[in-house]
Amino acid sequence: MNFSTAIPTFVITLREGVEAALVVGIVLALLKKAKKSNLKPWVYAGVGVGIAISALIGVLFSWIIQVVGAANPQYTSVVEPLLEGVFSVLAIAMLSWMLIWMTQQAKFMKAQVEGAVTQALTKNSNAAWGVFSLVFIAVVREGFETVLFVAANFQQGLIPSIGAVAGLTVAIAIGVLLFKWGIKINIRQFFQVMGILLVLIVSGLVVSALKNFDDAAANFALSSRATQSLCFYYERFTKIHSCILGPIVSNTSTILPEEQFPGIIFKSLFGYSDKIYLVQAVAYIGFLLAIGGLYFRSLGGGFFQGQNNTSCRQKPINSAKD
Repeated sequence: MNFSTAIPTFVITLREGVEAALVVGIVLALLKKAKKSNLKPWVYAGVGVGIAISALIGVLFSWIIQVVGAANPQYTSVVEPLLEGVFSVLAIAMLSWMLIWMTQQAKFMKAQVEGAVTQALTKNSNAAWGVFSLVFIAVVREGFETVLFVAANFQQGLIPSIGAVAGLTVAIAIGVLLFKWGIKINIRQFFQVMGILLVLIVSGLVVSALKNFDDAAANFALSSRATQSLCFYYERFTKIHSCILGPIVSNTSTILPEEQFPGIIFKSLFGYSDKIYLVQAVAYIGFLLAIGGLYFRSLGGGFFQGQNNTSCRQKPINSAKD
């Protein structure tokens, strides 16, 4: 059983889970400060329902994949890589956007959550639902990104899901350490490191997505003579070829094969492939420079900016203790 496929899902779920845990911790601290501890069950309900909805979305995606594949069994070899490629593109777009957006909004995160909680508490009749909605949206937003990533790797079975559960567990543990026990952790540094890992993971997903589209196109082209022309690039006299990705530019299969350690780790985590084609190389470098550049430019501030850059060392956060 290849547990290496759980690593990227673990990293993504850990990062997104910690973001959600920060929101939950801030809300709990503010409720205690406002002497509204009676609303705590609504916070926990928001967390539970958010996780359940995220899992349900994952199950729904899996069901859609199975239904589409079963509807045209003769085209299973085309549909599966095609769907995997589509989900990869969705995951790339969502994870990239959320990474840049959350990094830019991080410096205002605490103030935004405080404002939302304060507004909810002023509406006495709807305070509970306001708090529930705030936490629920935060959890579902982060959970949806993980679900998309898992769906983009559905052929790898349940192993990525194990990574998601492990990442969620560690994220909850970090939340407890921060807000319940008052452990000091440099959250800004944590998110910077996780952000760099996420940029590399998503860049690797670009390579994997293109390979999936190439496999789908090649399988479809081989299905009938009428579609053979779909492969605009094909070297007939070599074992190494692509359908739509152009000529091969890198072959490290004899030095670092992707199906053997440590290549299999690099493949699972960073999308490493021992055979890289021209379109993949150009797309990878372009995406890495573009998204990586945007990410590093967005690192002008950090979570809870203005609190000594180690936001979880301050009394307002530790006040969440019971």
